[in-house]
Amino acid sequence: MSKIDVVRAAMVEAMKAKDKERKDSLSMLLSALKNAEIDKRSPLTEEEENAVVKKELKQTKETLETAPADRTDIIEEAKKRMAVYQEFAPADMTVDQIKETIQGVLKELGIEAAAPKDKGKIMKVLMPLVKGKADGKMVNEVLAEMMK
Repeated sequence: MSKIDVVRAAMVEAMKAKDKERKDSLSMLLSALKNAEIDKRSPLTEEEENAVVKKELKQTKETLETAPADRTDIIEEAKKRMAVYQEFAPADMTVDQIKETIQGVLKELGIEAAAPKDKGKIMKVLMPLVKGKADGKMVNEVLAEMMK
């Protein structure tokens, strides 16, 4: 069952429960998934569906962070929307899992101790491995910490 079907089923349930806010959030997520599928002109893979959900989650987080403090309506709406999107987002890798992946990349590249000059080479191999599974910013921080 594709994520589109899962989101649509959840949206129908929200409509039956008369939960307008949840229904609206799911409707926006469903729209984003359908638009991505239309742009691709073929059904989305699971990775692509997860990427769309992550993108929507990231955009909502940015809305939350950039909203003025006195606009509590926007802040509340963004928080509720993020909670709904979180249900459909894949779990991110933990710091330990990221470290393991980095160690594997270091072995693959034959680097014993990561140095700042090697960062470009490491990231080039590392990022495709963690794409969609971990936040790039967190991966960068973990790698920087390992280089100390």
